[in-house]
Amino acid sequence: MKKILTTLILAGIILTEVTPAVCFAKTKKTSEPKKISIMKTHNMRKKSDQFKYEYINYSWWANFNDPILTGYIDKAIKNNYSLKMASIAVDEYYQAIKIQFANELPQAGAGFSPAFAKSSGKTTSDWTFALPALVNYEADIFLKNHDKTKAAKKEYLWALQDERAAYISIASAVGATYLNIVKLDKMIALQEEIVKDRKIIYELMLLRNKEGLTSTSDTVKANKSYIAGQTTLTEYNKQREILLNQLCVLLGENPENAQSLERISYDELNYSGVIPEEISSEIIAQRPDYIKAERQIEKAGIDVRVAKKEFLPTINLTGIAIFLSGNMGSLFTTKNAIAALAGGALLPIFTGGARLANLKLKKDEYERLLNNYYQTNITAIQEVNDALSTIKHDDKKFRDTKQQSELEKKDFGISTASYDAGVISKLDLIQLKENVLSTDKLVADQKINCLVDYIGLYKAVGSQL
Repeated sequence: MKKILTTLILAGIILTEVTPAVCFAKTKKTSEPKKISIMKTHNMRKKSDQFKYEYINYSWWANFNDPILTGYIDKAIKNNYSLKMASIAVDEYYQAIKIQFANELPQAGAGFSPAFAKSSGKTTSDWTFALPALVNYEADIFLKNHDKTKAAKKEYLWALQDERAAYISIASAVGATYLNIVKLDKMIALQEEIVKDRKIIYELMLLRNKEGLTSTSDTVKANKSYIAGQTTLTEYNKQREILLNQLCVLLGENPENAQSLERISYDELNYSGVIPEEISSEIIAQRPDYIKAERQIEKAGIDVRVAKKEFLPTINLTGIAIFLSGNMGSLFTTKNAIAALAGGALLPIFTGGARLANLKLKKDEYERLLNNYYQTNITAIQEVNDALSTIKHDDKKFRDTKQQSELEKKDFGISTASYDAGVISKLDLIQLKENVLSTDKLVADQKINCLVDYIGLYKAVGSQL
């Protein structure tokens, strides 16, 4: 037995410990406090919601210069049910740490057992009172339970990153949904004007048709254009109602209140933030999924170490004390007490290969999570580059369309002068006006798309703009 034990201990020492590979980018670990214990950090969370505002970089949203939007962000932070669930999940992981830590401590229990019995051959019955007490401690000389506690702490740390990712995602969703509602407000106003003008055109065409100045075919086309405009207006209204309902849910409100949600006017939107042309790899390394992938590797390394220690013996120390008496008054006297202290080591000899399979399983999990870490790294770079590229090209489209809109307005001004001079008809002027309204719709659409792109970059870098 001694030879077997020595061999297994040596095997546990010889097995190499797996450690995380070098990261693609240098990580600047500023997302977690280094000098504050998890217990103290968790208690601070209960006293203040400041960490939630730090998650989403609340000051960045001030760049939109819209107190209504920042008010909605604040409301979502306090009332969104998905965020509440994410925070509860963090507390669940914290309790799991405490449960696991309890396995490092001695376990004690006591009981009281009165009994009323009659022995054979006796005519009387007797009371018996017993008071057992038991203390058991698994001597963690190989630090197996301590390692399990460290693994539970890693799970807690990645739960924090899941929570942080949820807050960033909800804040981004609130911002994008709100801005798209503002865009639809503008689009609906412009489309209503287009429909109004198309109706006038159709009515003028009817009069001209009756006088024989316009063909029936042209009149029908004008009617079709008017109906198509109404259809587009209906679609815009539908989209706005859906987005208003979605915004209510994001804010933790009943969708019945959707129509009462206020928002800024499109024309007052003014983003004053600076959009970077490139993003440092240090910022990418602060994304929640990136940090979570690191914590998962760290936990997987600990799990491999624990799996090795499963080959080592389990050592238990047990203390037992029993007070036994037929009289309650003399129950706690030394003559009625029995006490014992015992120790033992248990080494599983044959488990059907379960421990070896468990070790291989933990190593496979480590390799899988290591590859997930690499994938997370390159995906983060891709998403940031995609966001920067989208901003660059959408901004160019917006500027070009804005220039086109200005030219259309200039052209319409010339046409208005021609109408005032009697060179063109009112019908021609109204038809030209639609070109201005249509390009205004494009400008509104692309301006909001650019603002939503900024939110996309904010999300891609984990709010670290």
